[in-house]
Amino acid sequence: MTALMNKTTNTTLIPHLGVADNFFTRGKGLLGRSTLSAEEALWIHRCNSIHTYFMKFPIDCVFVDRDLKVKKIYRNVGPWRFIFPVWGASSVIEMSAGTAADLKINVGDQLHVGT
Repeated sequence: MTALMNKTTNTTLIPHLGVADNFFTRGKGLLGRSTLSAEEALWIHRCNSIHTYFMKFPIDCVFVDRDLKVKKIYRNVGPWRFIFPVWGASSVIEMSAGTAADLKINVGDQLHVGT
């Protein structure tokens, strides 16, 4: 099981982190899902901008650099939106709306992915 942790606060954020690291999984993202629990998120590699076209629910988007340092957070991004490229970001972690605030994720936090 892959988990997302915050090294800055020494806490486990997301115990069930999915990874989208190939053409198909990156293109699909969260499309087709009707919900996402607060304990789940999707980490999309090689991605510094996103769209929520055809999505069925709002999400929080945590953009991180290559070292998983948080560069920018977009909260409560509804369906049919486009997020322009985030300077310095190399991937994004998508989670259900409100989760980033509930978990107190902040710009500058150092995240870690592990088991």
